[in-house]
Amino acid sequence: MTETAVQVPAMGTVHHLDDHRPTAPDITTEPVVSLVKDPAPVVVDGDEVEAVDRADNPLADWLTVPDAPVLPAWARSAASIKANAAALCRLSWWHARYHAVRTPKYLVKTVLLAARGFYRAAVGLWPTLSAQDHSAVVKALRAQSKARPEDVELAARLQIAHGIRTRTRRWRFGAAAVAVAAAAIGIALAPPVLQTGIATAVITPLAYLGRGKETQFLDQGVPPLRVDMSAQQLNDALRAAGLLKSGRGGDDEGPKVSCSMGPVRDGRGWAVIFDLPRGGGKTASDVLAKREVIAQELGVDEIQVIMSRVRAAKGGNAGRVSMWVADDDPYLGALNPSPFVSAERFSIWDPVPFGQDARGTRVNIPVMWQSMFFGGLPRRGKTFSQRLLTAAGLLDPFVRHYVADGKGGADWMPMKAVAHRLVMGAEDDAIEALKAMLAELLTEMERRFALLRDLPTSVCPEGKLTPDIVAKYNLPVIFVTIDELQEYFTAMEREDREQVINDLCRIARRGPAAGFISNFASQRPDADSVPTKLREIITIRYSTQVVDRASSDMVLGKGKAAQGADASVLSEEHKGVGVLVTGPASYVTVRADYLDGPAFAALCRKGRTLREETGQLTGEAAGDVTAAADAAGITVPAIVSDTLEVMRHSPRMFTTDLINGLVNLDEDEYGDFNAEALAAALEAAGVKRTSKQVKISGSNGAGYQRRDIEAAVPAEILLSTGR
Repeated sequence: MTETAVQVPAMGTVHHLDDHRPTAPDITTEPVVSLVKDPAPVVVDGDEVEAVDRADNPLADWLTVPDAPVLPAWARSAASIKANAAALCRLSWWHARYHAVRTPKYLVKTVLLAARGFYRAAVGLWPTLSAQDHSAVVKALRAQSKARPEDVELAARLQIAHGIRTRTRRWRFGAAAVAVAAAAIGIALAPPVLQTGIATAVITPLAYLGRGKETQFLDQGVPPLRVDMSAQQLNDALRAAGLLKSGRGGDDEGPKVSCSMGPVRDGRGWAVIFDLPRGGGKTASDVLAKREVIAQELGVDEIQVIMSRVRAAKGGNAGRVSMWVADDDPYLGALNPSPFVSAERFSIWDPVPFGQDARGTRVNIPVMWQSMFFGGLPRRGKTFSQRLLTAAGLLDPFVRHYVADGKGGADWMPMKAVAHRLVMGAEDDAIEALKAMLAELLTEMERRFALLRDLPTSVCPEGKLTPDIVAKYNLPVIFVTIDELQEYFTAMEREDREQVINDLCRIARRGPAAGFISNFASQRPDADSVPTKLREIITIRYSTQVVDRASSDMVLGKGKAAQGADASVLSEEHKGVGVLVTGPASYVTVRADYLDGPAFAALCRKGRTLREETGQLTGEAAGDVTAAADAAGITVPAIVSDTLEVMRHSPRMFTTDLINGLVNLDEDEYGDFNAEALAAALEAAGVKRTSKQVKISGSNGAGYQRRDIEAAVPAEILLSTGR
């Protein structure tokens, strides 16, 4: 029988599937034809379907290839086999050293067990040596003889039985004595090697005989792992968390998870992938929300439990969970140095190396077309983590930096060597400088959009900045870094605050297409410090330790803690560790790379050199005298460079304000300064004041002119900066 191919109609029209299925043959008029023997091809969307896959094939289920791996997880690659073989060798070597140290203890234990075994052997052989098998007959005859003393025949039988027992005792004891004496003489006359073998042959069975039910000859040779996991433990933990139903009567025979992998050892922990049973109404999201309870039931801290959903793209479903339980805290230990320390150049178009996850896997962040927000408690590594992304832009000369630091400390001061605009502090003049910087950014953004709109699609196919456009039209990527946002917002008037918020929102929302990368940070990301409408348009978020789950959601997004992205589980020891959210359902806890202040300053100097070589040193960095002096290898007194940094936005400043700025910059150095100490230090550095009084906003007072401070810098440096 021949069937014609069925073409599936185009989508958009409703069809009855039964009309397109092969019609079953009429058994009254036609013979039955096996579909397996002579299958008819079926064409679906141009692809021919095998007969095995047809719905009317009675053997379809039996012939379907199981959707299961042929090899176990550890044997699917040469690298995995090699790693497991190396792990087996390390484990064997550990066991060998473990038991070798305890050999004297084992020898003493063997002798004690052999002594107990000898006693048990003697007790067991005594009935045989004493001929107790004849004693019952003798006792019975003796009792009968006492009852009937007149029976001569009975007395004779007693005497004969007693004689037999006596002779049996004698030859058995004699044979045993001869055997012991022969063994003793043989051992005494044998060479030492044979003596050792004989002693081993004798002691081994005696020690075996001397063992008890609870006797454990070898110590428990288990490597010092803090975590152990089995499928039963996993089921018990999920059942205690309310994710699995209990069996009838409260027993443990209820529904169980099905493990598609593991539990197996995976690095410094245990890995398992499991599916929740159907019919329980629980999903993978429910498992993630019970992370703390599951950790408690497994006997570990929740920071050691790493869980995530397995999506369909990786063969998962709504009830499949991947879990990794570390032996100890995976985020403590030696610091991870940033690769930027030794790098010479970097392209901001590539993903930025940021840190490592719990298993030591490298975590990279693609920053192009993105905006970022960093939050967390003070002194938890927030600024250090934020600087990693800015550091990537330092090594790309076609990145222009705009930087503002509301705290005005030393963290971002090295950026003066590179930054096109640098705003330090949150005083009135700094706030005005920030507003001017944002206005400049918005103007540049609109200029770029106008240029991109006029470019042909062959040059700008998606209306976005490209590396070719950057080089051809000199449109460098703009990296906007603002730290301590809350300092600016709390210091501003309401009108200014609303204007700055709107400007930042425009930059974060529209700027990425024009090559703008926003990198914001705040210690207190609440509605008053950082408005929700600004935080909600940020695409990438990172939070170090916070006080509670509500604060974590303020940084990472509403509902993220319930999904498992909770920065409140981090402790004080987790400096530089945070939760990174890169999408609606993508998050990972990361230990950020370490880049300290001196290394960051060295990167800034390297970035300045790259920009000078490519002609991309612009803005305030091109006119910064202290940065130019550092690049030229000329030493400028610290008091001069720090004073110029504090007066960056002011041509003149009162002495009290200048001292306050210096203290904020370096409290250890300038904490005890007063007007006299400041004047003495500047005079010693070569500063000559043209006047001791300055006029600011109509008020006169003791102060300094910035031109007087700059006059102390060598003339060749001033000439190189165009001053």
